Order: sequence, then C-alpha cells, then structure tokens
Amino acid sequence: MIRELIVAFVGLAGGLAVGSGFVAFLTVLGVIPRLTQLTKTMKWIATYEWGVVLGAVVSSWVSLRDPLFSFPPMLASVIGLLSGVFVGMLAAALTEVLNVFPILAKRLGIDEQIVVLLMAMVFGKVAGSLFHWIYFVDR
Repeated sequence: MIRELIVAFVGLAGGLAVGSGFVAFLTVLGVIPRLTQLTKTMKWIATYEWGVVLGAVVSSWVSLRDPLFSFPPMLASVIGLLSGVFVGMLAAALTEVLNVFPILAKRLGIDEQIVVLLMAMVFGKVAGSLFHWIYFVDR
C-alpha cells in the first residue's frame, strides 16, 4: 500500500513538473502569439490555445495506454508531417530558450552561479532518466 502511494506521488509530481515546464516554455517563448502573428490569424488565438491543451491531454492519455494504430499510408504521412512541423517549431523556439536562464537566475538572486543552475538541471535530468531506465524498463 505504501509503495503504491509513493509511486502515485512520484508520478503526480513528475507530471506536474513536466506539464508546468511545458506550459512555462510555451508561455515564456510566446509560441502561440507569435504563431498567430506570423499566420495573421489573431482571431483564432483561442483555437490555437485549445489545440495545445487538447494535444497535451490526448498525448498524455495515449502515452499511458499502449494503443496500436493502423493508419492508411496517406493519413500516416499527414500525421507525420504535422508532427514534424510541431517538433520543428519547438526546435526553433529552443534557440531563444537561453534567454530564460539569465532571467531565472536573476530572479532567484544567483546571477553569478548560472552554471550551478544549469548543472543542477542536467544532473536532475540524468538522475530522472537513470531512475526510469533502472526501475521501469523491462530487461
């Protein structure tokens, strides 16, 4: 019983951390407003926002299940193209993410120790990955 509660707590904490990080990433970079400016579709901004929310919810649900999809090649090509566009937009936005770290360090009052902040993030990612691979991946 205690083990299940710990797993549930760690899962919830991890989900909250990743979800809030994703939302903060999109908010700080201003991906949605920039996308509406580039496409001249400001009146559709609510649709873009709901698309991001629904995409996150549906992809989270799909990742918890193990579905097998059998799409026709044409539909699979369209899905692959749209997925590539999404990943490309996030990759382009990553070029600006380095502006976030100095702002975060300044607000936390650790301007001189930005390397420590970056290393903490790296070691946290490594520890999380090792935990996942050691405990959750079947041998």
